Amino acid sequence: MDLVLKKGNEKKRSLISSESWVVNDERKRRKQEHEVLEQSKYGDGMAWFRGCLIGKGCFGSVFLANLKKPKSRYSSYPPIMAVKSAEVSVSSSIQNEREVLNNLRGCRNVIRCFGEEITTGENGQMVYNLLLEYGSGGTLADLIKKSGQNGLPESDVKRHTRSILHGLRHIHHNGYVHCDLKPENILLVGSSSNSGFMAKIGDLGLAKKAKQSKKSKVVRYQRGTPIYFSPELQTDGVQEAPSDIWAFGCVVLEMFTGKPPWNSKMENNNDESPSIPSSISREGRSFLKSCFSRKACFRWTAEMLLAHPFLEGVGDDNEEDDDTVEELGEVLDINAICSSVISENDDDDDDDEMSMLSFSDGLSYFSEDELHCWSEEDVSCFSVEENGTTVPLNEVHQYPFTFSISSGV
Repeated sequence: MDLVLKKGNEKKRSLISSESWVVNDERKRRKQEHEVLEQSKYGDGMAWFRGCLIGKGCFGSVFLANLKKPKSRYSSYPPIMAVKSAEVSVSSSIQNEREVLNNLRGCRNVIRCFGEEITTGENGQMVYNLLLEYGSGGTLADLIKKSGQNGLPESDVKRHTRSILHGLRHIHHNGYVHCDLKPENILLVGSSSNSGFMAKIGDLGLAKKAKQSKKSKVVRYQRGTPIYFSPELQTDGVQEAPSDIWAFGCVVLEMFTGKPPWNSKMENNNDESPSIPSSISREGRSFLKSCFSRKACFRWTAEMLLAHPFLEGVGDDNEEDDDTVEELGEVLDINAICSSVISENDDDDDDDEMSMLSFSDGLSYFSEDELHCWSEEDVSCFSVEENGTTVPLNEVHQYPFTFSISSGV
């Protein structure tokens, strides 16, 4: 009797395993079909192929982009990039990000922008594309999730904290407020000087100019993700550099604990500050308290936080050159060099077709489990006018379409 039951259970397990395999295979097939559909929907660029889908949100979709001729001496692009795309009619957030990044050039802790391009989808729709630096290490949120709610080692917390602060200082010094700082918007980019990753601030589609005149009739947006809202943003709708510091403190706390600053997305209480565990070092607790001063005027600036004892002795790559990167050359109109790109002699050998898939040092594809996608629950694009009238964010703004190539080409 026991033998019969044993065989029956084994048969059930076999059937369940077989059904699970079929379901997973079907999911993979549907995912591949969806990616192919998305790729054809947006089309390829002049110098790059659109790769797999790696992210999606209210702003549009993010794909890998591989150069068609990575060995070309005329190309100012890296072999692999991330391309953020949306139909032109709903691309205001991405176009705003392009304008902001163009004004923030020169800091290696802010994600780099390589240009913009208009492509045509399979149905003839015009698509706006923003070519960005690829974070091959995923996002800081991915790294925190992998910690299993145990948090990151303090040495890693310090290193990433310092990198983010350098980027935030650069943003604030150039007169901008990020408005949506959170782990999902911190990208980990492969470092050429070591085997690790460098944290860089990305997703500046909601960024705004700091200290805009109150007399102006500019619509005031309550931008960002509610659990990272500062007290003054919740109470008075004020969103300036100190609000970014509050959100930054929440990010640092998440790195320490492996958990969000509040237990739920709606628990951000304007009467309290996030709880700081006693298990964090004394310097770490002091650093976080400096970020969580309830009055914005007493909250430390990015410059001050970089000098905090918590970060004493912490260095990263190219210590002497933290806020500078090699700039791209002269910015030219894309139409002025179209013929040069298209008519380039095909003197490269057939290996170019394979080298299209190669990466620069420190870069690699995500595994299927590592690909980060934004769900509709993560959407942080909403706005409120001062008189209480809801205003949509996807208004169309027109900017000149250009991209950068090295000087002297």
